[in-house]
Amino acid sequence: MSIDFFSQYTMTSDGEAVDTAQRLDVLNPATEETIAVIPRAGKEHLDAAVAAARAAFPAWAAQPMDARKEIMAAFAERMALHADELAALLTREQGKPLAAAKEEVAGGIHWARHFSTMTLPVALIDTIPGQRISVRSVPLGVVGGIVPWNFPVLLALWKIAPALVAGNTLVIKPSPFTPLTLLKLGELARGLFPAGVFNVICGGDDVGPWMTSHPGIDKISFTGSTATGRKVMESGAGNLKRLTLELGGNDAAIVMPDVDIPTVVEPLFWSAFFNCGQICVAAKRMYIHEEIYDELSQALADYAKSVRTGDGAQEGITLGPVQNRQQFARLKGMLAEARESGLRFLAGGQMPEAGKGYFFPVTIVDNPPDDAKVVTEEAFGPILPLLKFKTIDEVVARANNSEYGLGGTIWAKDTDHAQAVALRLQTGTVWINQAFGVFPEAAFGGHKQSGIGTENGLDGLREYTNTQTITLKTA
Repeated sequence: MSIDFFSQYTMTSDGEAVDTAQRLDVLNPATEETIAVIPRAGKEHLDAAVAAARAAFPAWAAQPMDARKEIMAAFAERMALHADELAALLTREQGKPLAAAKEEVAGGIHWARHFSTMTLPVALIDTIPGQRISVRSVPLGVVGGIVPWNFPVLLALWKIAPALVAGNTLVIKPSPFTPLTLLKLGELARGLFPAGVFNVICGGDDVGPWMTSHPGIDKISFTGSTATGRKVMESGAGNLKRLTLELGGNDAAIVMPDVDIPTVVEPLFWSAFFNCGQICVAAKRMYIHEEIYDELSQALADYAKSVRTGDGAQEGITLGPVQNRQQFARLKGMLAEARESGLRFLAGGQMPEAGKGYFFPVTIVDNPPDDAKVVTEEAFGPILPLLKFKTIDEVVARANNSEYGLGGTIWAKDTDHAQAVALRLQTGTVWINQAFGVFPEAAFGGHKQSGIGTENGLDGLREYTNTQTITLKTA
């Protein structure tokens, strides 16, 4: 299949390429240069895509699940054939280093392959005299997917693969900051999925609200901020849309005094700063036991000096730019407030001289008060506060003192103790001696205001279905 990945971008609706008169510029965050001009959908384009998805749903849902899985497996292989082009395009639009972009594309392919092997079991209940009961999962209808800009390929596949394998049809929207790779995924899907099954619509900030309130969409799967998640929930109430909301986090890392400092420095650093800190489950607050605080905090500051920041397309770059101008401005404001408050910096803390690209210095804040903005708010960028703690009860209480509950990490030699502490954290996921261990086999979701519903695993697949119980009288 011949595709030009670096020019000529169109939406996909009812299996066909769709262009629009209205246009939208896409910038490279490393250079601030326009790298593409893409369609900007109007409401009529969304209506047409939803109508196509509704028309395609009965036949797609009626197909045996094995047939849908076979097409998903073929889609994974088609992506694999173009993995290098997708990764290069991802670096251009998102800014992450090319090696990280290749990892993300490989992850998306892995998700598609894994869901192409999953099945939805039917539960049979025959223990009730005179009754034979079967409980099965049936598709919902039309799913609307809204994808963020930090992982535009991987998080798109978190929605595409389970939604389609479960028997739904899909209208999916990328962020206007990173639309290019998802537009190309739509192009790769043409001729593979039946017309109307897989639709990709892009545009400005108005498309998301149109989707969440659209009466023809039965479910919204949204990844983004908690503030926007609340609006999605309110907007979807009109037809009681099913919702999966993967929202913000202010994840705590807890570092026990028994860690081997030289071994743990590098993974600890990247647990906070990978993808320029633009990860919902990045370590946003790092609690270090007072016995090792001075040594470990200095080691992290020293490691920060070895990090090469720059255009992700250049060889040897390990940290790219912040993805967009709005987030860049927000981070600069947070940094200015920290400086005005008299906080001490172990690394960074000072913006470089103005130049092209949204490059932000790796910033490590030395033991700020718990009520400092850099502690209470999710930076979603390369700002990390280090905080001292003395006792386990104290640090658990401080870690749980947040409206968020997405994830957290514990770092310790004594893993039995670490697991006992993990049970006390009010988060959907806790990683021990690692970060970002997310797998298509394992459920992922947030507690408190970090979200509603589950992604991944069998629970995540079921999120794209309704439960149907059939009861047969046998005597």
